[in-house]
Amino acid sequence: MVRMNNTPGRSGTARAMGTSLLAVLLLSLLMTTPALADTDWSDLSGEQQAILSPFEDRWADLEPERRERLLGAAERWQSMDAGQREEARERLQRWQSLTPEQRQAVRERYRSFQELAPEQRQRVRERFERFQTLPEEQRRKLRERFEQQTPRELPGGDVRRRLQELKE
Repeated sequence: MVRMNNTPGRSGTARAMGTSLLAVLLLSLLMTTPALADTDWSDLSGEQQAILSPFEDRWADLEPERRERLLGAAERWQSMDAGQREEARERLQRWQSLTPEQRQAVRERYRSFQELAPEQRQRVRERFERFQTLPEEQRRKLRERFEQQTPRELPGGDVRRRLQELKE
């Protein structure tokens, strides 16, 4: 890091060089980071275009925030190894196979999860990890049992009621 103070023994030339170096670094950063809101489709790299190809026809009409999120997703995709990419593809296919009602339910569960205290979220994660280690047959049976229960019969009672109680 370049320090820009008037330290005794530091010449004016050294300060000027430090200031110039900082200015060049900032300018180069600004020049290499495109303004995402102004990024035209043609400005994207070939790999970004390949990843984001489903959005090509409507790219110009997307909100700047949406473009930014998509470019961030493309960057994450580029950093994934083959196994991670395959897992992401499978998750996307599962998401696309859901009905609009199922997607809405998933969004609501996610919002409810985000409203939990950090300790509670950690407990949920730990229980899910334990569930993932169970044999497939045992997981299937647990899922069936869970799906047959009404919200009040679920372990811990009605989740929404409990969330509301926790907020109060």
